[in-house]
Amino acid sequence: MNQLRLGYLYGIGAYLLWGFFPIYLKLLRPAGPVEILAHRIIWSVVFVALLLAAMRHVGFLRALARRPRALAGIAFAAALIAVNWGTYIYGVNSDRVVETALGYFINPLVSVLLGVLVLRERLRPAQWAALGVGALAVAVLTVDYGRLPWLALTLAFSFAGYGLVKKQLGLPAAEGLFVESAVLALPALAYLGWLASRGDSTFGHVSAGHTALLVLAGAATAIPLLFFAGAANRLPLSTIGMLQYLAPILQLGCGVLLFHEPMPPARLAGFALVWLALVVFTLDALNHTRQARRTRAPLPSPVAR
Repeated sequence: MNQLRLGYLYGIGAYLLWGFFPIYLKLLRPAGPVEILAHRIIWSVVFVALLLAAMRHVGFLRALARRPRALAGIAFAAALIAVNWGTYIYGVNSDRVVETALGYFINPLVSVLLGVLVLRERLRPAQWAALGVGALAVAVLTVDYGRLPWLALTLAFSFAGYGLVKKQLGLPAAEGLFVESAVLALPALAYLGWLASRGDSTFGHVSAGHTALLVLAGAATAIPLLFFAGAANRLPLSTIGMLQYLAPILQLGCGVLLFHEPMPPARLAGFALVWLALVVFTLDALNHTRQARRTRAPLPSPVAR
């Protein structure tokens, strides 16, 4: 299997798992958002450490220690993903799954914007039009919510930034995730210790099933992130943005159909504008890809006369 096809499989797998993740997070109640975040971090470290030990890839830490710029990049990626995780957990636990879905609908447009601002990529007119429609959608939703949809914007910018940093680092998936989680492990352990000292920890105090679900949050967190890292290392950033449509579609379905969150007409209009922006962006990308393939197509060999 070639690397491009493998990248697509990794990307689709990651976004399908993330699409149904709100259902899993709802099962972790009555644990609070920060407690869930801390358990996600700790058990992710444990899960990935076991995976690396099984793969006998533990020696990579010595080589990484001699790359201070890579370590700084990993620390930055860790901060971004911690913000993303914490915001998402808060959104789901506060019955705002629809707004979290909005964040991931906006994310492909933010990825394109970061490509312009950071990578100095040049946009085609249709891409600028898509960004303009996306900005109009945010304005409409701001009026509907009566506030800026900060939760959605935080999710979009933090995850787009994380994808950009991961792509520039180019680290193997498991190794990168292990170091990112390890950076966050000490603060997470300190918080869980403080929570236990106050008698407010839910770990081991609700049910065996709840405790098991908190432990499994490591695998549930690490597996799609490993898939995503594998995709980010093999696919263009614009392709990563396009694949992400899968997750918010499923998340929106969970919010409206399973959790019965409201979708008033003004909010639906805002989402419609986001979808219009994504349609424009996608059609332009497909057209550009077809044109690029025609340009690269080999000329027919001359026929002997």
